[in-house]
Amino acid sequence: MAHTLTILTLQLAQAIGLYWLAAGIGLLAVPARMAALIDDFERSPALAMVAGLGAFAIGVAVLIPHHLLYDPLSVIVTLLALVFAIEGLVLIACPQLLLALARRFVVQARLWAIVSIVLGAAMLLAGLTGRADALA
Repeated sequence: MAHTLTILTLQLAQAIGLYWLAAGIGLLAVPARMAALIDDFERSPALAMVAGLGAFAIGVAVLIPHHLLYDPLSVIVTLLALVFAIEGLVLIACPQLLLALARRFVVQARLWAIVSIVLGAAMLLAGLTGRADALA
């Protein structure tokens, strides 16, 4: 059971877990989706820009109320929000860098789907079973 300082950490862990679970299940069901997504981003600068804006906005929206580094779960949630924001900025400024990196993972799409499912389940479970206790 995860112990953290805020209920917000637990709620964000649940949301991140659900996202990773859904992404992993979708990728496991259709592994070719990963290559297709990258192709779509390469063909459509507008899509990369909008996705970048969305990732940046979500990352910053999480970071504004949750920039906590008190316990392992709060650190993980905060760092993931920072990664989302940075990923968004990279998609906006120079999408080719992120897409070139993503291309390397296409061959192992099923493996990354399983990793996403496992991490998603762990985050969801941590959020659902964790306790928010103020430090004494």
